[in-house]
Amino acid sequence: MSGTLTESGFTRTALANWLQTRQEPDWLRRARCEALDAYERLSWPDRKQEEWMRTDIRGFRIEEFGIPEPADADFALPPALLTAGVELGGRDIVVNSMPVRSELDSHWARQGVLFGSLDRLLPDHEELLRPHLGRAVRGDIDKFAALQAAFWSGGTLLYVPRGVVIDRPLHIFSAIAPGGVDLGRTLVVLEEGAEATLLAETAAGDDAAGGLHCGAIELLVGPQARLRYVNLQNWGKGVWHFAHQKAMVDRGGSLQWTIGALGSRLAKVNQHVALVGDGAEVQVNGAMFTEGRQHLSYHTLQHHQAASCRSDLLYKGALQDKSRIVWRGMIHVDRAAQKTDGYQRDDNLVLSDTARADSIPGLEILADDVRCTHGATIGRVDDELIFYCLTRGLTRKEASRMIVAGFFQQVFDRITIPSVREALGEAIGRRVREYQ
Repeated sequence: MSGTLTESGFTRTALANWLQTRQEPDWLRRARCEALDAYERLSWPDRKQEEWMRTDIRGFRIEEFGIPEPADADFALPPALLTAGVELGGRDIVVNSMPVRSELDSHWARQGVLFGSLDRLLPDHEELLRPHLGRAVRGDIDKFAALQAAFWSGGTLLYVPRGVVIDRPLHIFSAIAPGGVDLGRTLVVLEEGAEATLLAETAAGDDAAGGLHCGAIELLVGPQARLRYVNLQNWGKGVWHFAHQKAMVDRGGSLQWTIGALGSRLAKVNQHVALVGDGAEVQVNGAMFTEGRQHLSYHTLQHHQAASCRSDLLYKGALQDKSRIVWRGMIHVDRAAQKTDGYQRDDNLVLSDTARADSIPGLEILADDVRCTHGATIGRVDDELIFYCLTRGLTRKEASRMIVAGFFQQVFDRITIPSVREALGEAIGRRVREYQ
């Protein structure tokens, strides 16, 4: 199974032929064509640009990929990590951007909740969804955003009407078959006073096989709405992972956004939270672990656009072998965003002499009545900690796992979903080797 259209790739002809196979409204077709114009106009990023100077994509060959194709019939879904012991209210399964199965408890469906394939739900609800699709992530940000906006397929929609409270988690599972392509787009819309918990995770059928994910996530949290969103990135070690992810939180709304970054060959992710209404609150939790020659680059932006808002970001990363993590964070406070309370911190634990972490926090403050702080640390394991554990009868590997678990505990303590805490802890623990 090739999973790609290497002959035509991402071209104007390929888009035209593909659109003939889809039933889409004219406004969406026009938006795709405009994004393709931007894709052809924009150049590929290079290391001369500040955002990309620490991330080398010269080994990436776009011509090796194309519009997603179905996986082979014998493709077996890898196991999900986030749902053990969890009673779900619904699930959506996608392979190579192709919808496989969507389920939603009838109790929520009767209250007007929409959950499942964005491809399948959009034609029947286009008037409802048109104002929201592309509102947070524009198609002209860069080459990858334009590619995604032109060719996105599959993806997942969650729409929760005003005042509806979903008290059971919903689950999104996206997988890539060997050599496959995923161009999924997630759109979450919570109307005023709505509440939901969404667990989203990715996986690959073969951990070593190649593939491409170029995605977008749009989280739109209405006034007084509450969203808990978990995004576990667990692509295989051969997958190129590019994504633009943005949340917009309105007046009095609340978002807890948890990131787990464990997979991919190379990841370049822009995670942007915008506090657009007075009194909005956002908490961002990030746990990253790299091994081999993995390269994870996450750029975060906490954009305070309204008054009396609070944002709190904590990222932690651990690295072993010859891997690298790049985190670049910014708190930007607009002139109108008085009474802002903004915090960001990034800590890194280096587990080998050949791993490298880059941590670059930043502040841009235009208001004069704010409280904003940031910090970053990069350090190695204290040899005395290893020695102490060894004298208590632990093996070197057990000692290494205990120290790494303790390092991430501050992030785990902030996560309010027990199954997510346990899944992240176990997934990271399995990857830790002996600290030398």
